[in-house]
Amino acid sequence: MTPETGFRCGFIAVVGRPNVGKSTLINTILGQKISIVTPKPQTTRHRIVGVHNSDSCQMLFVDTPGLHHDAGKAMNRMMNRTATSALQDADLVLFVCEADRWTDEDESVLAQIRAAGRPTFVLMNKIDRVHPKEELLARISAMAGRYAFDEVLPVSALRNDNVDSLLALIPAYLPESEPLFPIDMISDRGAAFRAAELVREKLTLLLRQELPYGLTVQTERYEMEPEGLAFGAIIWVERDSQKGMVVGKGGSLLKKAGRLVRLELKHALGVSVHVELWVKVKDNWADSDRDLAQLGYDVP
Repeated sequence: MTPETGFRCGFIAVVGRPNVGKSTLINTILGQKISIVTPKPQTTRHRIVGVHNSDSCQMLFVDTPGLHHDAGKAMNRMMNRTATSALQDADLVLFVCEADRWTDEDESVLAQIRAAGRPTFVLMNKIDRVHPKEELLARISAMAGRYAFDEVLPVSALRNDNVDSLLALIPAYLPESEPLFPIDMISDRGAAFRAAELVREKLTLLLRQELPYGLTVQTERYEMEPEGLAFGAIIWVERDSQKGMVVGKGGSLLKKAGRLVRLELKHALGVSVHVELWVKVKDNWADSDRDLAQLGYDVP
């Protein structure tokens, strides 16, 4: 292939502080959910690759945990390492922040971007929240002055505003390469992983302010049978008191979460779905590298 006609492929790290819309952006680009989304910070805990194909380019979007200051527990340190590693290994960085505010955590992420020295677009997300609209131009100008970004783009990941413009700009920043993933693959994470994450999403939404952050989900069974999908998962918590919160009075909350998971999987797969969920306690698992590794987290 010549440089003019060569196929391009590369990794695009999507980074930013927690809860700025990184996962929503990737789901919008791919046209389906590969990363769960909630209003809670630190919903994304894993490095997840989403694959977007065109005739001349394969874009590998790397969803990362939000970079944050509070890295007290082993899981928080693991999430920061995961995001930093993706940033350093990327061919292109998409730095997502909110169009209507700039925080100390944004500044901290930008410092890591400076250190990595990778080509970087800044995506000023949630532009629908900037009022009056004339204010957006001033905010774009201020953002351009913070760093020598390769592109400054206002977007709305949720409303799919300006995302096509973003996709048109990316290929020029990726190296010439054959596709690294099969063209029919949407993510490097399998269906069993995504089902477990779906359980965690529903519990996060249902528990609201009572959410125990020491909660994770591990798939025990994911099998397609003649009558449909059989899915079973263990919900791990850190303390006995958290187990009661997740189960709910008379098992009501756990049943509701299971029903929501079943309906979403049924809609996505077009088959009948049977869901079984159990809650178990593993003391202080979120502060143990060994437990994190056993539960499927990427621990160096």
